[in-house]
This record gives sequence, C-alpha cells and structure tokens, in this order.
Amino acid sequence: MISAANEGDEAAWGAIVDRFAGLVWATARAHRLAPAEAADVAQTTWLRLVENLDRINDPERLGAWLATTARRECLRLIRLHSREAPTGDDSLFEAPLDDRAEQRVIASERNAAVRRAFARINERCQALLRLLAAPESFSYDEIASATGMAIGAIGPTRARCLDQLRRTPELAAFGIG
Repeated sequence: MISAANEGDEAAWGAIVDRFAGLVWATARAHRLAPAEAADVAQTTWLRLVENLDRINDPERLGAWLATTARRECLRLIRLHSREAPTGDDSLFEAPLDDRAEQRVIASERNAAVRRAFARINERCQALLRLLAAPESFSYDEIASATGMAIGAIGPTRARCLDQLRRTPELAAFGIG
C-alpha cells in the first residue's frame, strides 16, 4: 500500500489515511491541544508522511511512525506556544442518552462526574486513557509512540491510572468505581 501511494495511487493513499487518521488525531488530542491546533498537527503529520513516504522501510511500523511524528509535532507546537491549553471539548465523554427524561438527567450527572474525575487525574494518565478509549483500536506500539511510554509500561500504567480515576471523590460519591 505504501509503495502504491508513493507512486500516486489515490486509493492506496485513501486507505492509509482511513486506517491511521484516528491515531494521528487521538495523538494530537492526547496532548490536550485545542481543536484547531490538533488539526494543524494532524495536517503537518500527513505532510511529513508525504515528504517521507519513500523512506518508510517497514510498512508494519507505519502506525508507530505516524504516532511518533504526531507526538513530535505536538511537542514542537507546545514548545512554540509555551503552554498547554485544555480542549474544553466535553463531547469526548458524552454517552448516548435514552429518551426518558430521568435517565437523561442521571446520565448527564454521571458524565459530568466522570469529566470532573478525569480532570483530576494527572495529564499522563489522561493522555494514555484517551488513546486506550479511542473508537479506533491502536496497537501498543502506536500507543507507546504517541505517549513516549515503554510498551511494557502501558498495561501497569493503565491499571494505576484507572485506580487513580476510581479513587476520585467524584466517582466515589456517584457510586462509580
């Protein structure tokens, strides 16, 4: 697929983008960039792939290459702006609501408690849990590249992060955890 895309095959390029767009976007969002900044990182990451497509030696590692490139672009952007800005996008945590008013209120309160609890855990845990909870399924190689974490540390770190999330007062008070 990589060599076909490198030769100008639009279908191959489309397949690559379809397969990895979620990973690139999730990597940018894991760095708590504003939506416009995350879009810039994603666009720059795809540009870097176009510039380096002929240098990709191991097609199996394309996801890890994209995650690493997106992470580096995020860090470059953060360094340029010298700050991190929360996204303010609460829709990432919204669950579909039932039609009944009571269930909508309960779900809304539960979601608000989860958002508050999530905001209390450390940023490294937030980044890891965002990638693990993304609609796309990412390999540990891709997650390791996106977070800068060793592959062997992902599982234990996830367990610690979930434990940290469960112990927050918001979830304990709501009976979650």
